[in-house]
Amino acid sequence: KQWYQRRVAITAGIAIETNAANKDIKDLFSIADRVTYNYFVGMKHMFENEFKGADKCLSFSFENCLKSCTSNKRKILICLIPVKMTLGFMPKVSILKKYNLCEFEDVVEAVKTGNIKLLNEAIEKNAAFFTRAGIYLILEKLKVITLRNLFKKIYLITGSFQIDVARFKTALNWLGLEDVDSDETECILANMINDGYIKGYISEQHKKIVVSKVNAFPKLNTFL
Repeated sequence: KQWYQRRVAITAGIAIETNAANKDIKDLFSIADRVTYNYFVGMKHMFENEFKGADKCLSFSFENCLKSCTSNKRKILICLIPVKMTLGFMPKVSILKKYNLCEFEDVVEAVKTGNIKLLNEAIEKNAAFFTRAGIYLILEKLKVITLRNLFKKIYLITGSFQIDVARFKTALNWLGLEDVDSDETECILANMINDGYIKGYISEQHKKIVVSKVNAFPKLNTFL
């Protein structure tokens, strides 16, 4: 079902983009049409992991959707929230309450605090809602950001640029990932370094991660 929803959104986005390619959309279409256009193109970008493009289009749709169209604004937010979170921007609790999106509350708290256990529980608890909305697979991507935030907390607590891999393993085990051993922890850290979430390298000899003294944890929207 998730893949079907992805294909529908991507196909709709491609069709709309193609039709708009030879037209000046601002001049030829009403604001309501442009809201719809940006919604589907934003969905297409989201499913293709083009989160900056998705943010731009979905934000336009949300900001220009009539205030009286609460259900439509809520529908847009369901996609916009995980997109913005992927880029490092967390929604306010007041927004979640206003649009009755309590399903995201624990997700937001988990990502902000680096609590991977809470994130797993929140996604599982509301799996049916997230699946129907077509964003379950997008939320899975928040796990790496949650781990990044956890590791950043450890870095700030230790106050050192050289941190034992064992510290990260202990934190993961304590948060419910009991089967994660030192080698897997090292692999997680290596992947995060390779993907740009952390600037540094792993010292195999000393079993430490050595992070950069400058901007060790880059802002997510600078490289995603």
